[in-house]
Amino acid sequence: MFTVYVLRSDINHRLYVGQTNNLSRRLFEHNSGHSTYTKLTKPFRLIYQENFTTRMEAIAREIELKTGKGREWLKMILADG
Repeated sequence: MFTVYVLRSDINHRLYVGQTNNLSRRLFEHNSGHSTYTKLTKPFRLIYQENFTTRMEAIAREIELKTGKGREWLKMILADG
């Protein structure tokens, strides 16, 4: 199983979108500073996730969520939740 996830920084409140086959490990990596892109804005909280059976599906969805329309969709569903 592969997961597309959205994290929110407690420091600057920005969103980070990624994909992994081990969500708990990846969240630990983000919050412990092992991820270069996110180490300065940790800690992060998981705010959304979707599961897929293949990595290719997860990568496609990750890319989609990083587009303008994907970011707008995320804002809309996160505002409702």
